[in-house]
Formats: sequence, structure tokens, C-alpha cells
Amino acid sequence: MSIATSITKTVGIECPCAQVFAFLADPANWPKWAVVNVQAIEATDDPDWWRMSTPLGPARLRLRPDAEYGILDHDFVDDTAAWSVPARVVPNGDGAEFMITFYRPPTLAEAEFRKQVDLVDTELAALKKILESGQA
Repeated sequence: MSIATSITKTVGIECPCAQVFAFLADPANWPKWAVVNVQAIEATDDPDWWRMSTPLGPARLRLRPDAEYGILDHDFVDDTAAWSVPARVVPNGDGAEFMITFYRPPTLAEAEFRKQVDLVDTELAALKKILESGQA
């Protein structure tokens, strides 16, 4: 038995937890903050799935939110692979903490995985700025 390499990114956001969750739970908001990975997004006929444009081509996104527990797990499917990403929004004082975990797919080299995950810092900074400035 083996486990995959994982990296968890987190950002504290000075904004009410419910507001952070609501913003993230709406896929239409993702191009505003996921600026590296989501160029555009649109609803599909299936209410669970959204169609995305990414730097690597078309993909699909499905969120599996649970507001009571702050769960924002989501699934991605593109032409090369499918994977799930656990994510949480939890209270942190008067604000919130957003946590997202990435697992390295076996087909992706360690160096490339770390390079891609490092780009998420840009997205988390954009998320923080949007929510803390009231631009949401």
C-alpha cells in the first residue's frame, strides 16, 4: 500500500465564514479567483456539472458543497484525467480559513506537481483580496 504525495494550501480571510463559503460554492465565481486554472466557466444541462476553459483545454467541474460542515470538495475531469480535490471553509475568529488539498497523480512528475501547486498561491491571494475588499 502506498499513499500519494499531498500538499494542503490554506489562507486566512477576514470575511465572515458564511460569506466565504457562499462565494466559493458558486462555480460562476471561480474565474474571478482561480485566475491560473479557470479561464471561463458555464453551466451545463446537468445541474451538477460546469464546463470550464483552462490553460490545458476544456474540463468539467462538479462541486459537492455542504454548508453545515464547510465542505467544498470538488471533482475535475479533463481529457487526460479525473481527480477529486478536498476543500474546506472553517471559522477563524470573525473570519474564515480556506483549506484545499492536492494529491499528486501517479502520471505527473513530482517537480511538475509542485510547480502547479505553487501557482495556487496566486489564486488564494486573489480570493483573499476579492473577499476582504468587498468585491465579491
